[in-house]
Amino acid sequence: MTVMADKVHLGQDQSRRRGILKWAGASALVFLAGCSTVVPRGAEAPPVATPTPPPVTSGLPQDQTHHRIALLVPLSGKNAGIGESLANATTMALLDTKADNIRMTSYDTAKGVTVAAQNAIRDGNKLIIGPLLSDNVVETANVARAAGVPILSFSNDSGVAGNNIYILGHIPAQSISRVVDYARAKGMKRFAALVPNGVYGQRASSTMLRHVKDVGGTMVAIQTFNRDSQSIEGATKKLAQNGEFDAVLLADNGDMAIKAAPYIRKNASATAKILGTDLWNTSSNLAGAPAMHGAWFASVSDSLYKQYADRYRARYGKAPFRLSSLGYDSVLLTVKVARNWKVGSPFPINQLTDKGGFIGLDGVFRFKADGVSERALEVQEIRNGSFAVIDPAPKGF
Repeated sequence: MTVMADKVHLGQDQSRRRGILKWAGASALVFLAGCSTVVPRGAEAPPVATPTPPPVTSGLPQDQTHHRIALLVPLSGKNAGIGESLANATTMALLDTKADNIRMTSYDTAKGVTVAAQNAIRDGNKLIIGPLLSDNVVETANVARAAGVPILSFSNDSGVAGNNIYILGHIPAQSISRVVDYARAKGMKRFAALVPNGVYGQRASSTMLRHVKDVGGTMVAIQTFNRDSQSIEGATKKLAQNGEFDAVLLADNGDMAIKAAPYIRKNASATAKILGTDLWNTSSNLAGAPAMHGAWFASVSDSLYKQYADRYRARYGKAPFRLSSLGYDSVLLTVKVARNWKVGSPFPINQLTDKGGFIGLDGVFRFKADGVSERALEVQEIRNGSFAVIDPAPKGF
């Protein structure tokens, strides 16, 4: 059984490397075999006419037995580590699923997103997985839509979804709604929010205003801050001027939550439950921060991810980026769809919106009609040195 994974470096159409991956039971080994085309020179003595070299063709060779899938990720530059982790994750998924009918080729978006997308289409790929950044998704779509090739992006920006673009990223609004639902079920009715200035904060504010109203709660106050201590302190003092609240959303990453929580306790409320988003799931410092003790946040389940991370570390000698689970899940999804996908035909995009959803490292998920992924989330509580699941994620939709 053979799975295929290639890398294409922009501007090097005449010289390519192919990766040949072989599955060897539960402990599969990966090796790379380089190959090149040798142009015959002909005999030197006695003199004879030099044979005509074979014609040079652009793109990958014709393949009638494999589905062509393009992986668009940064393989150089400042985000190369994330791109490499995503690529490694897709390789692991191909091996784990024994997907011998899929050929995946990697294209480096750091050397030009538009060129990477054009090369992917030229090479005959019928599905694009990636890219990583929302701006890159727009550039890729400008090329892919004309060819009728759908995109499975790693972005979490719901604004770029739709019209053959499906986003795998974890949507912040979903984690906010989930933790508010849980807090409301526990009797909390009056809510406040502390959000950073910028697009993320604006979307968090909109979600809070809408969802708190939907569940019958009251939004007491929302204050913005600039991610510096002086601004955070001023914002927490303003929160206190609007009356008491039962819970306060701290919509930022783990490091900022650790910085802001003491100001909340000092200036705004000593007892209100602190709520967070799925951004906290990637912070290793939260569990040991005294001010965060007892805080709640919603995120995807980590149970399967931890097993994957151990295997990744054993294979590649380092820990994966948390985001790499999206690379693994994108292959699981593609493999499932490929069971009824004729080689060479367009990707059966209608199968992506299966109402039953799909199961991946991050739990159950499905795509809505607008191209946004909906995920089953759990609620965790920060305790002394650890996270504890206090409301498990649903096992299905």
